[in-house]
Amino acid sequence: MQERVRVLVVGLGNMGISHAKAYHALDGFEIVGLCSRHATSMTTLPPELADYPRYDDYLDALETLKPDAVSINTWPDTHAEYACKAFEAGAHVFLEKPVAETVAEAQQVVDAVVKAGRKLVVGYILRHHPSWAKFVELAQGLGKPLVMRMNLNQQSSGGEWGVHKQIMNSLSPIVDCGVHYVDIMCLMTGARPVKVHAMGVRLSDEIAPDMYNYGHLQVTFDDGSVGWYEAGWGPMMSETAFFVKDVVGPKGCVSIVAAEQAGQGHGSSDVDGHTKANLLRLHHAQTDESGGFSKADEMIEMEDEPGHDDLCLREQQYFLKAILEDIDLTQHMRDAVNSLHIVLAADESIRTKQSVDF
Repeated sequence: MQERVRVLVVGLGNMGISHAKAYHALDGFEIVGLCSRHATSMTTLPPELADYPRYDDYLDALETLKPDAVSINTWPDTHAEYACKAFEAGAHVFLEKPVAETVAEAQQVVDAVVKAGRKLVVGYILRHHPSWAKFVELAQGLGKPLVMRMNLNQQSSGGEWGVHKQIMNSLSPIVDCGVHYVDIMCLMTGARPVKVHAMGVRLSDEIAPDMYNYGHLQVTFDDGSVGWYEAGWGPMMSETAFFVKDVVGPKGCVSIVAAEQAGQGHGSSDVDGHTKANLLRLHHAQTDESGGFSKADEMIEMEDEPGHDDLCLREQQYFLKAILEDIDLTQHMRDAVNSLHIVLAADESIRTKQSVDF
């Protein structure tokens, strides 16, 4: 019988808790500790996690527990340092996106895991969603070039706005969330980015003077495809058209049409609504002799529509599989650095008011 992978969970916010619940549920993992700056005084842990050992200091937990794997779900400015420390300790790492704050730091993380001979899985949750996989597959059948239109705006207040402000101490919305959707664009095109242009606006006095809480990027690929991504956070954001996922090619288009409907009544800040894609509309561009469309639009319903915690479970199943079956993650890590490179180029474009060539 295979011994269980002993995992230390670091960071106990929304993502950390969801991943911890996944480790708790999976027979292949054994949680040996939960860690955050105030873990020992937390009173809001789910019942199934309440009895695990807790640590307030990451390095202390790493040295004391000597885990087989570390799950890093902390603020982005700690990702690279924490991951490299884990590799030095001989542990595999599940790392929430983004990998780091800079491309150079992200490459250092990749170099560190290769040197250590361990596994690194980055939390690109959409890759584990069957509906999003179908969305990518259908987009790849539309011909080239592609036009990809995506956004995720979040009207946040209270604690949610507090979390967004904390993230913006290091990363803007188009960097933090943009890596997911730029990664999807790269999967759809299979092409190399050649140019990025972006614009950003500071819509709140509650964030740093040099930060913006609304951004819009445009990326051009070497196959002629183009894509845009828009992201805004805060109490001022609109609840109209906050979730657009639409791809157009010479042969037609495919769109996620159910996601925003799923968000109604919950709002754009609802985490489950960010991934819902249970209804896809596939439009065929071919026309008949009279000029009308020769084929009706297809409405594709996906029966397997996992919620946020279910997706986190699937991510951790993949992490476990990567460890136990020694899966080659070279392309996975290359993709993670590439999507980060694109969104950081967008951030550079906003700050310099110039487009960025790759």
